[in-house]
Amino acid sequence: MAIIKTAEFDGDNANSAVLQHENQRPDHPVLRPASRGRKIKEAAKSLLPDSMFLSLLHHKCIGRYPNLLWPTTFNEKILQRSLRPDPRYVELTDKLAVRSYIEAKLSEKHLVPLIAAPEVFTRDVFESLPNAFVMKANHGSSFVEVVRDKSNTSFEHLQRLAQRWLTTDFYDIARERHYRSIKPRIFFEKLLLDSSGAIPADYKLHCFGGRIGGPIMYLLVISDRFGKNTHGDVYDVDWNHLDIAIGEYTRSAKPAPRPANLPAILEVAGKLSEDFDYVRVDLYAPDNEVFFGELTFTPGAGVLPFTPDGIDYEWGKLLNIRAGR
Repeated sequence: MAIIKTAEFDGDNANSAVLQHENQRPDHPVLRPASRGRKIKEAAKSLLPDSMFLSLLHHKCIGRYPNLLWPTTFNEKILQRSLRPDPRYVELTDKLAVRSYIEAKLSEKHLVPLIAAPEVFTRDVFESLPNAFVMKANHGSSFVEVVRDKSNTSFEHLQRLAQRWLTTDFYDIARERHYRSIKPRIFFEKLLLDSSGAIPADYKLHCFGGRIGGPIMYLLVISDRFGKNTHGDVYDVDWNHLDIAIGEYTRSAKPAPRPANLPAILEVAGKLSEDFDYVRVDLYAPDNEVFFGELTFTPGAGVLPFTPDGIDYEWGKLLNIRAGR
């Protein structure tokens, strides 16, 4: 077997793997057309076994090689999940299929209203859409297009974007094996806005040890996600602003006001996480409502940088899974 030097492992994919799970910006590199040289690199990397690929990816992003046999850090344990996913992850990661689970677990009122989920995106489908909506794909992260005014976009633009998403094999990006079984599909949801007309913040609740009495939770709050002043702030359940940075987000200088519906946010996340030793529950909480976003079982694809780095070890202690050979 050829020895591949770390320097030969291109950083674009490594950084993309982090962005697609935590940052989830609409300008994610995976959505851009690949150059010929990039395609050659991707073809070469596709020949690597998953464990080697993930080890190199982890080293590139985190700065050390992971222990995949006896993981101790949060990222190492997430990598192990990517290699040995729970069978439940497929349906619950699929952004369309999970809706039935959420309706049964909570109620329909916590689901963002679904406008359409066509087998094929046609001009007739486009014409039937309301003036404002969000277009998404069900099989990965960063597949999000916010449309505030349909007159400012076109069917051709959305069709090209949809085709690019549908032909992206999300498993290839960071080898999260449960994504292989999700059939790609485009769907459209209502555009959520708060009372001021702004897109609400993303609440990403890292929930550890689902159990009676509730899990241990940390809230990553992404503000102004689609604007020019995006921040990511970490809070505990008492809304203490923690000196932690996750991924490439920077902290706000001052904490956001404690949301009035924080108890409802925590209650919904606790309910959705009670069947798992760890899951990230994504929610939107405009005004006094709480809407479900997604369930993520392998955030950051196991290559998610923490500042300080010690959080990787602290969170690893909270995620108690059996290390397997």
